[in-house]
Amino acid sequence: MLSTLRRRQTAAFATTRLYTAFGYTARELSSALFPTYFPSMPDIVLATLNARYWHTSFGLRYLLANMEELAPATVIREFGINDRPVDMISTILAAQPRIVGLGIYIWNVEAATHLVADLKRVRPDIILVLGGPEVSYETKTQPIVHLADYVITGEADIEFPALCRRLLVQTEASTTKVRDTLIQATADCGPKVIHAAVPSLDAVRMPYELYTDDDIAHRVIYVEVSRGCPFTCEFCLSALDVPVRLFDVDKFLKAMQSLLERGVHSFKFVDRTFNLNMRVSRRILQFFLDRCKAGLFLHFEMIPDRLPESLRDLIVQFPAGVLQFEIGVQTFDHQVGESISRQQNNDKLSNNFRFLRQESGVHIHADLIVGLPGESVESFAAGFDRLVELNPQEIQIGILKRLKGTPIIRHDAEWKMIYSAHPPFEILSNRLIDFETMHRLRRMARFWDLVANSGNFVHSCPLIWQGRQSAFDSFLQFSDWLFQVEQRSFNISLIQLADRLFQYLTAHLPDEDVAATIWRDYVRSGRKDKPHFLRAFDLPPPHEVVESDSPRPSRQARHVR
Repeated sequence: MLSTLRRRQTAAFATTRLYTAFGYTARELSSALFPTYFPSMPDIVLATLNARYWHTSFGLRYLLANMEELAPATVIREFGINDRPVDMISTILAAQPRIVGLGIYIWNVEAATHLVADLKRVRPDIILVLGGPEVSYETKTQPIVHLADYVITGEADIEFPALCRRLLVQTEASTTKVRDTLIQATADCGPKVIHAAVPSLDAVRMPYELYTDDDIAHRVIYVEVSRGCPFTCEFCLSALDVPVRLFDVDKFLKAMQSLLERGVHSFKFVDRTFNLNMRVSRRILQFFLDRCKAGLFLHFEMIPDRLPESLRDLIVQFPAGVLQFEIGVQTFDHQVGESISRQQNNDKLSNNFRFLRQESGVHIHADLIVGLPGESVESFAAGFDRLVELNPQEIQIGILKRLKGTPIIRHDAEWKMIYSAHPPFEILSNRLIDFETMHRLRRMARFWDLVANSGNFVHSCPLIWQGRQSAFDSFLQFSDWLFQVEQRSFNISLIQLADRLFQYLTAHLPDEDVAATIWRDYVRSGRKDKPHFLRAFDLPPPHEVVESDSPRPSRQARHVR
């Protein structure tokens, strides 16, 4: 049965590419491909609201890839969270859909709720199916769920096409008669909330051929070789995704070869634990090492305390800036880690960081979380200082979020955890950190991103804590001062930020030394104009910066220069 479906699916995809090359519509394709079974197959729209234009919806492409005989009549429509609902509705209705599948995430649920409400007012006959992590848990309390006809929780790659088949009236009547046929009553198609079984990845078709040339030229290309996570960290939805499953590695690498040949330079792996299976990790790293060329950029999420020699010997062979490891440290406090079911060997973690910084060209994006139950300002500060000493290129100071379905809520009463009622549901206060302090740390996180993570002040930023015991205390003081003089944490230009940094540093360091260091940072990316606050200093001329024909992401590139 599976092989028959695979043959039908492959034929449908091949024919689809041929027909669309000559400008045929999805409705025309349906009639051409399936004249007997689906003379005029109803259209299905897959839609979501991305946080940024350059993001792509990986989930929608998976759904389309697995629609099989319904694929020719299914289209993707991607929007942004700042788009107007009326414009999105107009675009969706232009496809004349019978079914709309909408991906719901923490960053788009509020905007999507407005979209769904208005869409159902305009076209109540459209069957609306929701999916995605934000509606996979606690469905009874969510307004958007009440507006929808169906909700599929979990991985919907197989379940969504199955639901569409149940919803659509299939008949061998004439094309005109089928076009006028209504969707079956929703009551005939099972419960409203459908809990999708965890699919075998052998049965899930990979979606990489659905990335368009425009996606490749302008947007993030997401890939994955595994799903699931073996760990049970209570703040993370990945802790609920068990077991860890692998796609066929040979088929995956064949797809990666195709993307490389189509011009993809940047690959963002969404696997939660890329370095869990050493055999697979080595094969993938070796595959890209053999094909490494200028502009290649690979992003992986890594377990912080697991980096054996079998991976190290490959990692050191990549040129600087090709690999980015997102490493979730989250907390250095053992007691806090144990309370949230997180196991981590901090000594091994430190050793791995030192290796990566001293012996490889890996760009490290390390995560720490503010607001974990039991984590005080003092213990967070100690962890932050320890991480600064390990010197990753970026430290993402994340504010704890209360994600639906995660068991972190079991700590609410004991630690008086108060979260925002609105996305992204960030912690507002707890027993150890009051609201004002939490908000102060939130501002610090924003300014750290602007000054330290941006790569614009690689040499200047460490001057903030130079000669002082605590990088955390020093930067927090700078953050407080910067907010006091700016009265904002957004829309601060690079020139303005450099000027403020100069003002702050020269209050306790020699003017000439500060000016020389800020100028060194300022010209690293090719700028040649001298800011007004540096014009009184005798500074060396800016050096020439050679730009790559296929540059890696700009922030990472600034750290490499």
